[in-house]
Amino acid sequence: MIYALSMEFLRSLKKDDILDLFSHDFCSKCQHLLHSRITTLRKRKLDETWSTDAGFEYSLDMPLNGSASNSQSLTGKQWDNPRNSSQRRDSATSVNKCLVGCKQSDFELLLNDGICEDSSFENGLSEEKKEKIRYSLVCCRKDFTFVEKVNGRRINVVQGLELHTEVFNALEQKKIVEWMYRLQWRGKEGKLKDRTYSEPRKWMRGKGRVTIQFGCCYNYAVDRSGNPPGIMRDEEVDPLPPVFKQIIKRMIRWNIVPSSCIPDSCIVNIYEEGDCIPPHIDHRDFVRPFYTVSFLSECKILFGSNLQIVSAGEFAGPVSISLPVGSVFVLKGHGADTAKHCIPSVSSKRISITFRKMKQSKLPYKFSPDPDLVGIKPLSFSSLNKSDKAQDEDRNLNIQQHKAESVESESDVVCNTKKASFRVK
Repeated sequence: MIYALSMEFLRSLKKDDILDLFSHDFCSKCQHLLHSRITTLRKRKLDETWSTDAGFEYSLDMPLNGSASNSQSLTGKQWDNPRNSSQRRDSATSVNKCLVGCKQSDFELLLNDGICEDSSFENGLSEEKKEKIRYSLVCCRKDFTFVEKVNGRRINVVQGLELHTEVFNALEQKKIVEWMYRLQWRGKEGKLKDRTYSEPRKWMRGKGRVTIQFGCCYNYAVDRSGNPPGIMRDEEVDPLPPVFKQIIKRMIRWNIVPSSCIPDSCIVNIYEEGDCIPPHIDHRDFVRPFYTVSFLSECKILFGSNLQIVSAGEFAGPVSISLPVGSVFVLKGHGADTAKHCIPSVSSKRISITFRKMKQSKLPYKFSPDPDLVGIKPLSFSSLNKSDKAQDEDRNLNIQQHKAESVESESDVVCNTKKASFRVK
């Protein structure tokens, strides 16, 4: 009797409720493991439940990754959630015909692009159609606005920032993270070049973050030999791993990375609880834009012309933006060159990859271009996924940003938080 009541109670719970129930008092690592197992089990059960010939109509309010939608974690003090049903409706309509007749697991469509193995079931969709569906579900935000007075001028210090969500789904994230753990193990075992892997001693909160560099060796501060911060042209590190090149290719094809600024280096940051990145502006040895991809847990990134150090690993600033897992954050314009940015101490394990392109004059002496990253073209149907209305909004946004930079205002700093405009590419 007790068993029957218990099972009935469990059936009434949602996945997140079950996770909360069973992971109480677990450490963050065990919580993540349990979350992955529940997600995998639920996905397998859903695949068994949905018949291939039953037909499945796309629900606008349905999570896209078979679990709680990544977009739910995008809410923050400064910026609102971009993925509610009314804001997604236009984007979903454009691909609705493709989705009719698909199983629920098709919302986790896997592409045969080298990031993850292709889907194990036959859904009748061509590779082009699968990619079009995935691409159409990506949300892009470009309207970040925060005006500050810098050197006597009032400018939008976060102009140029872009946040692209739902770029990598749950299974793709898992595979990429597995790759990074493998690289971390190789670094610990001394199987990578000397300057590729770094694991400083943790001597205080926020100090000791693991980093893995590919493509170039970057010196964070003046070293013992007196070398200044910047790219060490005479040092060698390992080249970009194959999966990282596939990530770059996807970002180019999906119009996140312009083909004129293809990254040739990257740095992996592996955060344990309490790790951080202090306020800084990325070195001018790297051209703009550069791109940060987030994994394992959401975190906040702070922006402002004058960020404050509150305590060890804790900072304060006027703009806080949430970086969901599977998202790509683009930094350029004033957001990269005028405002400083930092990541306060993270509350749980996090991994990020920041891709950057080196200036021609700063390339390592033994550097040679990677032939795998030459001649990549954006998707030909990209323009079909943005409506005329969205294009008009982009033009209006550019005009507004230009005014924000040039108008001398007597009012306090303006921060648009309630009327966020989100467009799907």
